[in-house]
Amino acid sequence: MFYDVLFHVDTDEASFVMALRNAVNYGNAVTDEEYTIAIVVNGKAIELLRRDTCPQRELLATLCTGRVRLFACNNAMKEHGLAPADIVPEAVVVPAGVVQVVKLQRVGFAYVKP
Repeated sequence: MFYDVLFHVDTDEASFVMALRNAVNYGNAVTDEEYTIAIVVNGKAIELLRRDTCPQRELLATLCTGRVRLFACNNAMKEHGLAPADIVPEAVVVPAGVVQVVKLQRVGFAYVKP
């Protein structure tokens, strides 16, 4: 059985914070199964991954050392004038966030939109 989960964040800080809380809660609850948590950030939410102003920088640094993978949409980055060096180092830049969402769903990740 798959316990992999995908949190999709594309709007505001409240949804970003909810996704991170959900990731923490998920990890605390699923103790007897293997899982991966993916967080895909695109749209205007990409601004929340700015290296110099990320509101959840410490929590991201902690989460991304384990089973959490953070993905940043390159299309959104371009739209907001951001380069890979401008965003938090925990993020893996993918060409298109929406494509990453579909790829993860195709391999069994459950989709959650906080």
